[in-house]
Amino acid sequence: MKKTIFAGVLIIILGMSAKSQTFNDIYQKSIPDNPKINYPFLREADVVWSKFIYRIIDLREKINQPLYYPLKPMPDGRKNLMGILLDEIKAGRLNVYDYQMAVDTVPVSLTYSDVEAKLGARLVTTQIQDINTQIFKDTTYQQQANPADVKQLLLYEQWFFDKKHSKLDVRIIGICPIYIYFDQATQRTVRNPTFWVRYDEVRDLLAKKEVFNPFNDSQRISFDDLFMLRKFGSYIYAESNVFDDRAIIEYATGKDAMFEAERIKMQIFNFEHDLWEY
Repeated sequence: MKKTIFAGVLIIILGMSAKSQTFNDIYQKSIPDNPKINYPFLREADVVWSKFIYRIIDLREKINQPLYYPLKPMPDGRKNLMGILLDEIKAGRLNVYDYQMAVDTVPVSLTYSDVEAKLGARLVTTQIQDINTQIFKDTTYQQQANPADVKQLLLYEQWFFDKKHSKLDVRIIGICPIYIYFDQATQRTVRNPTFWVRYDEVRDLLAKKEVFNPFNDSQRISFDDLFMLRKFGSYIYAESNVFDDRAIIEYATGKDAMFEAERIKMQIFNFEHDLWEY
């Protein structure tokens, strides 16, 4: 009798283990149970300098591809960043806000239908030629949203110097996916910022989602680790300024815009460097 009970319990345990692992797993992964790492307590009096920065992450760059792929969910449940965000928005567990550049504007909440519309979902009318009459007729169809066309991310972050810990630090405030598509009417490529997600509201989720490590399959990290460790390539798009946070491309183009972004980057670096004596 005892042997029968023991065998039954063993079968149940093995069955639970089989459900929690995929075919390729040889051990139980810990990332799905990871908590986020809390920020150290920060007082207003400890922040002696700060600057708000808008930063572009181009997902077409090789270093940023772990954020873009896979385009479809993997058998082990791994998704790309947009897949994770859209699932949470659809389930009503994540608040999203309309894109606004200025930091002092009141955020406007969006629904999942609004998000789909910003990702290309709309009614499209086109002309199709009838085979029998050879007459062109207007035909309307529903175009589905295409998250795969989100090729860039806009980060809104604050750089600050913490005098208590004597270090320059940064915290991400928001993430805005940028939808890029080709407009047939104007024959031009359009960059459309879609919506804002507060990073603090999504950190708990991102800390439990695995991101691909191209260098070592046994050392996968979470999406939160990727952002916190700055394991991405980016360039500065704008800084806080008296002109309502105007973007660099509004007053510089081509190489001048690239040099301006590098100047802002070096300005932050030199600020910290000049605080020390050698």
